[in-house]
Amino acid sequence: MSRLNYHHLYYFWRVAAEGNLTRTAELLHLSQSALSTQIRQLEQRMGKPLFERRNRALMLTEAGRQVFNYAEVIFTKGEELESLINRGIEPEYQHIRIGTLSSMSRNFIEGFIAPLLFGEGQKLRFSLYARGMAELLDGLARHEFDLVLANTQLPPAGSAQTAWQSQLLARQPLSIIGPPDAQPGRPFPEGYEGLRWVLPGEHHELRRAFDGYCSRHQYQPEVLAEADDMAMLRLLARDSGALSVLPEVVVRDELQQGRLTSYERLPNIYENFYAITLPREFMPGMVAELLSYALQDSG
Repeated sequence: MSRLNYHHLYYFWRVAAEGNLTRTAELLHLSQSALSTQIRQLEQRMGKPLFERRNRALMLTEAGRQVFNYAEVIFTKGEELESLINRGIEPEYQHIRIGTLSSMSRNFIEGFIAPLLFGEGQKLRFSLYARGMAELLDGLARHEFDLVLANTQLPPAGSAQTAWQSQLLARQPLSIIGPPDAQPGRPFPEGYEGLRWVLPGEHHELRRAFDGYCSRHQYQPEVLAEADDMAMLRLLARDSGALSVLPEVVVRDELQQGRLTSYERLPNIYENFYAITLPREFMPGMVAELLSYALQDSG
């Protein structure tokens, strides 16, 4: 049986990591047809297609994801070995790429990456990318991110989603938040008549939970404004004088400064924070440590 051609595997790895055949060909100073031929030969060797085109994007098949995981271990270690041989040292920095859902709390993100900010003696750097969920999952599939942070569950499983791994990192209880001088002093809904609210958008998970809570208490909130973005909702809660429903982590600074007050926590309503990854033969050590830190803090 013929041995695996590592040139073919290398070209496949570069295309899979880049997510674009034309751009990879330019980077490797090859023609696009020559690069396509190399990948087809690898697919023939594997006996399965490694890529598929979906909405004009180049996506890995299930077999392609498995091959990429092995190729990443092989060539990442090869680059480390080459660096050690040429310079006598390991690569100076480990680079971690984190995708974050654009609407989630910046305070939670900052808490998650705190070990990267304050760790001493660590040779690493990290990049944060805020995107919508579809872009995050596409980027994860193209290996643009080492992990993704989100505060919503994954879409229903399908052929493209079966490889994603979602891990619950933390649960934050939802609270009624408002200015200190407007607190009714009585349990909801007593004393809340006539007060205005700034709330997550009507399709947001937190809004649906709050609407259900209001319905059970036969209370109709007077909505001043809606915003899906937690950073914007934080500003509205801080500056409008209206009430809001938020996890306290979102307005942590305002609570500490006394600009806002937590009136009461809503029973059995939480915002969940998830880490989403792809199964890999090799996970960067600092990524594994970040997940471990986050799980310890939530335990």
